[in-house]
Amino acid sequence: MADMPELGLPSARVRHLRDPRTIRERAREVFDAACAGSTPHFAVDLDKLDDAAQRTVAVIRRDYPDLNVPYHSRWRHFDVGGIDRWGKYAAKVDDKLERSRLGVDLAVTSVLLDAGSGPDWKYTTQDGVFARSEGLAVASFDMFASCALSGAAETLQALTGEKLAAGFQVSATNPLAGAESRAALLRRLGAAIAKRPDIFGPEPRLGNLVDRLMFDAREGKLPAARVLHHLLDGFADAWPARVVIDGVNVGDVGRHPVATDGLVPFHKLSQWLAYSLLEPMEWLGIEIVDIDALTGLPEYRNGGLFLDTGVLALKDPAQATRRHDATSELVVEWRALTVELLDLVAERVRAQLGLAAKDFPLAKVLQGGTWTAGRVIAAEKRPGGGPPLAIDSDGTVF
Repeated sequence: MADMPELGLPSARVRHLRDPRTIRERAREVFDAACAGSTPHFAVDLDKLDDAAQRTVAVIRRDYPDLNVPYHSRWRHFDVGGIDRWGKYAAKVDDKLERSRLGVDLAVTSVLLDAGSGPDWKYTTQDGVFARSEGLAVASFDMFASCALSGAAETLQALTGEKLAAGFQVSATNPLAGAESRAALLRRLGAAIAKRPDIFGPEPRLGNLVDRLMFDAREGKLPAARVLHHLLDGFADAWPARVVIDGVNVGDVGRHPVATDGLVPFHKLSQWLAYSLLEPMEWLGIEIVDIDALTGLPEYRNGGLFLDTGVLALKDPAQATRRHDATSELVVEWRALTVELLDLVAERVRAQLGLAAKDFPLAKVLQGGTWTAGRVIAAEKRPGGGPPLAIDSDGTVF
């Protein structure tokens, strides 16, 4: 394969904020301060972590009795209702490399359309009626399969809110939160990848990332963090510019006073994308290594598990009745604590299952797992199963 140099290098400070090790370091700073009672918003009770672990183990044993748990990724949502939608689609594509490229096209666009749907939206097909993440997954899959959605930069830049609303069956009686903002995110994504032929090829397409990652693999092995590296580098201009360092938009980075430089990186969507791209690479025989270099995902199902089990408690209970911006200090603190607690609960889950980290990486703990346990306890505690905190988000954080 031809040499594939990268275009320019970001500063050391930007590279540091993109490093998943920094996510853990800064999250630990917030966690240590919270355990010492020195953060403004949450108290930590580690005595209740066993409850969170037991709930997680219970849903793992319920849903995966053989403990053969896949990675936490968008692929789990495409087969909702017991239908192998991707398998039927991929069977029509003979070329293995092109199948993986198409898998990346689909996974990226679907993940970025997966902001909260709101409580009233549904997607109806001949196979059933689907809501929330599963409904959004099926809707995005159907748009992709009909060629109304693709990974090509040109197609992404032409996507309008009206086209997306039509594909997602949006109407006055079936409202979807933020249809235009979702389309705008994909338009920005198309513009971003068009600037990076070193990652996405001379005819820019999301799926061409497969070729870049094959080039990066050494002796058939690809570190998971390398996938995240290209996503953070290549997608930078797609995200809202909340924090700009040395002229570079660093994406999902929050502000909290107890962290070094007052900055806590998360890169939640980018990491979920990275998890979701591992399988398309494995289809090509590439071995993914060092999966646990990536972190847990600080979103409202994982974070909700810890709030609903009492591992975390609001210092001001009135905050539970208010809406919070996704970039607020309170939400940043919650998310940082979630990153650290996911590592801690994963240790307890593995101990209860009798499995080693190499056999049951964090990506499986999340899938098995903490995300489902968070959804289950939310349904127990609140009608409709909403999160314990109401978050206003533009779809690029949660």
